[in-house]
Amino acid sequence: MNSLSANDHGPIGVFDSGYGGLTILEHMLKVMPQNDFIYFGDNARTPYGTRSFQVVYEYTLQCVTRLFEMGCPLVILACNTASAKALRTIQQVDLPKLDPTRRVLGIIRPTVENIDSLTKTRHIGLLATPGTVKSLSYPLEIGKLYPDIEVTGEACPIWVPLVENGLAKSAGTDFFVRQHVESLLSKDPLIDTIILGCTHYPLLIDSIRRFVPEGINIICQGQYVAASLQQYLERHPEMACRCTMTGTRRFVTTESSQTFLQQAGIFLPDNARLDVSSISL
Repeated sequence: MNSLSANDHGPIGVFDSGYGGLTILEHMLKVMPQNDFIYFGDNARTPYGTRSFQVVYEYTLQCVTRLFEMGCPLVILACNTASAKALRTIQQVDLPKLDPTRRVLGIIRPTVENIDSLTKTRHIGLLATPGTVKSLSYPLEIGKLYPDIEVTGEACPIWVPLVENGLAKSAGTDFFVRQHVESLLSKDPLIDTIILGCTHYPLLIDSIRRFVPEGINIICQGQYVAASLQQYLERHPEMACRCTMTGTRRFVTTESSQTFLQQAGIFLPDNARLDVSSISL
């Protein structure tokens, strides 16, 4: 019997420090509607982006462990900060002790794997939170696969608060989007592909497109992460058979369930009937 849960089969866990991971989950639900999912938002302790590596690691491990206890054989860190600051340690140090048969995957690698076919100039731009930019996770991962590609980062500290306050469509948001897009492109005029390295940023896509010149690719992570998860399960039938498929979706939060429902409406249009429960860690 598993020490974390008596159930060897269960839903796929999707974790984020906040609400942005709902944009990743939305794509997963489109390509894998038959699968069961639990979304875990550590909303009471968000944001992670400004916290140290050690704190992000500790918080992420707590949440991953809780998802294991809920029966998840597989957990996706649908959070760039957690993927950058905690994934590797959890995979290499903690999983062998917790349960070597379970898996934790991030969202940086699936995004990076698609870069090669999208850039012709071999110059990539990254728009992300200060924590993700500072971690250098994207240039490091891209460098492993495509050492000839140059990556330039631009930290956008105010974009997440704008989204979470429902201001994605405001004129004020356009000002801050334009400021950071122009700053990024001024650092490297050869950029022909821009990664949106934060799961909130797809909600700013209309504004971003207004200020990104034609001919520059803009990469939103959701479609790539969802496709990568689907391919992973096809390559690993031993894991796929442990992921239950009754089409259920559950949502847990460290905030109040009512607060979660209100905020989730910004990210998931059809949130009227979400099954949300509040938990403490």
